[in-house]
Amino acid sequence: MRILGIDPGTLVVGYGIIETANDELTLVGFSSLTPPACAPIPQRLAYIYKGLVEVIELYQPDEVAVESPFADKNIKSALAIGKAQAVALLAAANHSLPVTEYSPACIKSRVAGSGNASKEQIQEMVRLLLNLAEIPQPNDAADALAVAICHHSQRAFTNIISQGDLT
Repeated sequence: MRILGIDPGTLVVGYGIIETANDELTLVGFSSLTPPACAPIPQRLAYIYKGLVEVIELYQPDEVAVESPFADKNIKSALAIGKAQAVALLAAANHSLPVTEYSPACIKSRVAGSGNASKEQIQEMVRLLLNLAEIPQPNDAADALAVAICHHSQRAFTNIISQGDLT
């Protein structure tokens, strides 16, 4: 199973692709899309869409996992991230790919065992789980890999539950 994880944003979109076989995780690729910061939002979203389509066509994922925006104190920021998230959902849907969205707390819990884990703890767990020498850079790509790992973990858990094997 090949999973594309996406960490959406209007300034930087991180993406990471992992391959899963049973409980083995293998890094396939990661990077980020950085639209021109001075461009209006519609042009940035078009840039992100085009870039994600290229990523999907290059890596041929089976499923896509996207981080959902977190609206704590900065609603304006959450709305902007929501626009980038919508573009990611559209790119996946236009390629008939199943998409699952995960909250930041769910990603932290699935990857590091705590919904309160720090960004540094998540990035270190990504490094360890993918058996990497260094934390992937940029940070947005490491975050996207965490989204993909979260999706793998959630799928594994769902499979165990559906099989009734809770021992």
